[in-house]
Amino acid sequence: MSDLVRTGNGTSVVNRLRDEMDDMFSRFFGPITTTLNDRAEWAPRVDVEETDKSILVKADLPGVDPKDIDISVQNNELYIRGETKQEKEEKGKNYHRMERFAGSFYRAIPLPPGADENGVTATTAKGVVTITVPKKPEAKAKKIVVQPRES
Repeated sequence: MSDLVRTGNGTSVVNRLRDEMDDMFSRFFGPITTTLNDRAEWAPRVDVEETDKSILVKADLPGVDPKDIDISVQNNELYIRGETKQEKEEKGKNYHRMERFAGSFYRAIPLPPGADENGVTATTAKGVVTITVPKKPEAKAKKIVVQPRES
């Protein structure tokens, strides 16, 4: 009977199942942890794209007020920080449901050499914050033409 409760390496089946469920929820919903003051802390999903002229970072921040978002660049890293407070209330004939979420978020994205920290801009639309980090002129790729060699 103890073989059903413990695996070969000594961990219980229940603990393994709990770890697998935590991993699955973390992959689906993103990392969620609690801090000492019992507020949730999370990391927004981001897409990073590099073009010839800039680095584009798109952060999913639905429902977050732009004034609650802090974007900064320091030591070749782009920091996205902020806080969100959301409240959802739903009333029906036989029920009343209210959900609240408050938490801080944080992401640090390393920037390649040649990123122009002074020209960073940010816009927001439909819950997506788009941050544009231009490249310095000397960091832009230079095309090298291959010349045929005379034999």
